[in-house]
Amino acid sequence: MSRPRGEVRPPAAYVHGINAPVVIVPARIAAWLERNAGLNQIRINARGADPEVDSVLNALRLAALTWRTAATGSPQAPEPEAARESKWYSTTDAAERLGITDRAVRLAIQEKRLHATNLDGRWRISTEDIEHFKAAKAA
Repeated sequence: MSRPRGEVRPPAAYVHGINAPVVIVPARIAAWLERNAGLNQIRINARGADPEVDSVLNALRLAALTWRTAATGSPQAPEPEAARESKWYSTTDAAERLGITDRAVRLAIQEKRLHATNLDGRWRISTEDIEHFKAAKAA
């Protein structure tokens, strides 16, 4: 089911069922949870404690991996590894990919809206973090 770009669904749109409600988690959000909330470590630590927890955490992992494989979160086929650009970008390169200024990228990093790693005084931003930022901006 497609929706107009930038449309944000209300929280209730992700809850389904009456007697035993379930929450639908989009693959991009599963990837974000793995990256920013340590979901992968939680999955590893909880392994074997409860079969349903195992199944749900593994399903989230599978959804995150599927989204990451697409690199853009879109139905387009991913580029071959050899043709893919560097996994890490400078603030200038990220700004170009995002269509914003270098200063706007640094501000987003400072405000923790864009995840980046500081290596020897230079910010490095992963492809995945750029895609998460794009998607969050569109929403």
